[in-house]
Amino acid sequence: MRIQPVAYRYAQSLLDLALERGKVNDVHHDMVLLGKGCADSQELRVLLKSPVVRADLKRKVLEQVFGKHIGEVTRTFIDVVVRKGREALLPDVAAAFQELYRAHQGIVVCTVTTAVPLTAEEHGQVARLAGSRYPGKTIQVEERVDPEIIGGGIIQIGDLQWDASVKNKLGRIRRTLAENPYMAKI
Repeated sequence: MRIQPVAYRYAQSLLDLALERGKVNDVHHDMVLLGKGCADSQELRVLLKSPVVRADLKRKVLEQVFGKHIGEVTRTFIDVVVRKGREALLPDVAAAFQELYRAHQGIVVCTVTTAVPLTAEEHGQVARLAGSRYPGKTIQVEERVDPEIIGGGIIQIGDLQWDASVKNKLGRIRRTLAENPYMAKI
């Protein structure tokens, strides 16, 4: 998912406010909840993006959905975002906040995609590999299962990606065989 740049500015403001008030972990929990709620509910995303629905109605819906589960700092922040007419950005702000929080806490996310779930031993090997690449950081391993990669795996840490999947290897072989060395290249 590509996060809009303006969402990072809102997320950074929220992080600064949370640090100032000593509520960083609480606000992080709230942003995880908000992000999950928006990801799970197509209706909520449509409501937030709708130019037809009035801001006060959107604020009421957000209060009903998240009000009892989020803290005062997050509630106030959401009110400001809705008042400014930027409520469609809330899912992106939640994702951007989680990235900024992890960077602030020194957490590195290592995403592993395999055809079958990892064993505990493999999970530990991936964590050690990522730990050797990023010493002094806390490694958070996230697993994804994608049967389409057939076998092997893909490890992604930030912008770095190691693709040792069978699907990737078959694709390289297919491209190599598609090249005809006997035809003159123009």
